[in-house]
Amino acid sequence: MSFRHFTLVALLAGSLPLAHAGALIELSAEASRPAANDLIQAQVYAEANAGNPAEVARLVNRDLNEALKLIKKTTGVTVKSGNQNTYPIYGNGRRIEGWRMRADLLLESKDSAAISELLARLQQMKLALGNVSQMPSPATRKEVEAGVTRDAIRAFEARAAVIAETLGKSYRIKRLSIQQSGFAQPMPMLRAAKMEMASAVAPAPIEAGESQVSTTVSGEIELAD
Repeated sequence: MSFRHFTLVALLAGSLPLAHAGALIELSAEASRPAANDLIQAQVYAEANAGNPAEVARLVNRDLNEALKLIKKTTGVTVKSGNQNTYPIYGNGRRIEGWRMRADLLLESKDSAAISELLARLQQMKLALGNVSQMPSPATRKEVEAGVTRDAIRAFEARAAVIAETLGKSYRIKRLSIQQSGFAQPMPMLRAAKMEMASAVAPAPIEAGESQVSTTVSGEIELAD
């Protein structure tokens, strides 16, 4: 289901009277439509501690390699590497007592059931879940943005025509600016609290929902005789 919402602000520019030919009027119109969140992005990571950088890298890479084998077998899910950080663990006297490393994998899918099941299995393999975001896919967003932009432009023209008609003037558009906005919907952060409890992790249902996509058209019209 879609809906549209329009807002308007009209201001006189400078101190020119409305009835004067050539008066400038600034106005804006906004339109909004919902877009289906048909794309899911998730971040998982491997983390380990060890006595030296080489050992901690070996542990993290081992877990990542096992995870990648599973991910690549999952149809409809793509993966790419994310951030990797290695840093020392300090003890008393600022002495280095060990090393910690974290490496991220970034997953993307339009199949909510497949990625939900995959995330549960990855947590059973000692990876932790950082966050999950839902958003319109590029194709969906592009389609919705095109429609909502047309809505906003029509609303701008309609308001401009009402103003000009009310004042008994004709008008022309002098300036237009178009801005679009919309927000991804982050899900609550879920983590495997303890690695030894990872076997109890079950797939979490992912409800796609919708994101609001908005376009604002602002500009300036000039009244004429």
